[in-house]
Amino acid sequence: MSAPDRPIATNRKAYHDFEVLETHEAGLVLRGTEVKALREGRADLKESYARIERDEAWLLGCHISPYGQGNRANHDPLRPRKLLLHRAEINRLLGRVMEKGLTLVPLRLYFKGGRAKVELGLARGRKTIDKRHVIREREERREMARALRDRVRR
Repeated sequence: MSAPDRPIATNRKAYHDFEVLETHEAGLVLRGTEVKALREGRADLKESYARIERDEAWLLGCHISPYGQGNRANHDPLRPRKLLLHRAEINRLLGRVMEKGLTLVPLRLYFKGGRAKVELGLARGRKTIDKRHVIREREERREMARALRDRVRR
């Protein structure tokens, strides 16, 4: 039985700004000090995104803070990191990203079996009115659940 995924960072804003159509799991090519910083939970996915360039997938804008015990060999916090995906997955994602309005957004960073993984979401950007609509629907569901709970209690 494998250990559960250990979350490092989540991109909660992604679900607000984008409509996630499908998700993919990708490995990360990291340096030693990056892995140690991740084990301390020192990562931020807020402004990050993924891009496919020259048949390789890259994670850009992901901030992994320098490792506290690191020396001059410490990593650059915002360096581009290569994503490990199968060739067929890269080709399929590239085809989907070429469609109008689709982008690759990192949703969460976690350890799985001792290896750092990133969950990528193939997403479509939301307009402001769509965001309001989603918030209104969520609030309506909460109100209905609350009313049902109160009714059961009486």
